[in-house]
Amino acid sequence: MKTVSDLGDLRGKRVLVRSDLNVPLDGTTITDDGRVRASVPTIKRLADAGARVLVTAHLGRPDGVANPKFSLAPVAERLAELLGAPVLFANDTVGPEANRIASALQDGQVAVLQNVRFNEAETSKDKDERREFAGKLADLADVFVSDGFGVVHRKQASVYDIVRELPSAVGGLVEAEVDVLKRLTESPERPYTVVLGGSKVSDKLGVIDNLLDKADNLLIGGGMVFTFLKAQGHEVGKSLLEEDQLDIARGYIEQAAKQGVRLVLPTDIVVAPEFAADAPATIVAADAIPSDQLGLDIGPDSSAAFAEIIRGSKTVFWNGPMGVFEMAAFAAGTKAVAQALTEVDGLSVVGGGDSAAAVRQLGFADSDFGHISTGGGASLEYLEGKTLPGLAILEGDDA
Repeated sequence: MKTVSDLGDLRGKRVLVRSDLNVPLDGTTITDDGRVRASVPTIKRLADAGARVLVTAHLGRPDGVANPKFSLAPVAERLAELLGAPVLFANDTVGPEANRIASALQDGQVAVLQNVRFNEAETSKDKDERREFAGKLADLADVFVSDGFGVVHRKQASVYDIVRELPSAVGGLVEAEVDVLKRLTESPERPYTVVLGGSKVSDKLGVIDNLLDKADNLLIGGGMVFTFLKAQGHEVGKSLLEEDQLDIARGYIEQAAKQGVRLVLPTDIVVAPEFAADAPATIVAADAIPSDQLGLDIGPDSSAAFAEIIRGSKTVFWNGPMGVFEMAAFAAGTKAVAQALTEVDGLSVVGGGDSAAAVRQLGFADSDFGHISTGGGASLEYLEGKTLPGLAILEGDDA
């Protein structure tokens, strides 16, 4: 894949950058600006090189309708603060305002186009519709830079089809993400530990399949652990359970044993009678969950055991919280795992999504970790061994 360095002198050229600015909003207030901050280095590099930068991105799922609730205006304001320079904002993506701003941009200036998903063709299954829309985007620019890692697993107009329309390269964020993921899949320094949490086993099947023969340790927490405990014949009470995944969970336990992979399940669980922040929490053995309780976090013994394994590793990939971290009573397991990752003497990777949100909510800085992925879904699909269309097309493959 070509990088920004391969594009030559960009002074005076209009560069369309596909960023991932899909941040959580409370009204018009950004509650986690991690993705905006991650997008800044590439945008700043281009502006400093004298390029006329047009940023395109999505926010939420407006389903092809111009919904003010999903406007990128607050993101443009935050981007201006982070760049320390004015950022223009077009209230359309390929309409009159976008064309006017694109034509008026001066060297080193930055503009943000309105939510690309306000245009139905962006996510259309019809390749001709996407191609036509990509052509309109291309009319605004001379060069395209793909820097939204969180969307490279999508075959969408501003991610995939646009590459056919303009000279293209990857930005620094995507380049860094791919470099880290290659280290996780091709040449991990050992011991290599994979920590998986979140609610469902079914969400992580591909990752477990692809990494079970690469990792030395596989630590399981979160809601998905109860399917593993049930597969071992234990009572899980009212805990989250995927009955249709029990045989698969048993298979993973057996496969790990055969391959010499240490698959570690919690030995204690924090339970409560209901899913509520003020529910009375107690700690029970993982094989003795009362029938009227549900598990909401891994227990302190498990947290300590997980942390010890993580700290003793040279490479760690973590995706999915250990419990309901949004509630203080059930956040300790996730916090213990996050803290241990900050103490790894090697590469520690937080795999985006809820894990990234959790570490920030729990008070950790991005710089505390080796890498925080901006694309949970894209990271997982890469680790599953899937082809990511937005990367494949940049490599000359019409995936």
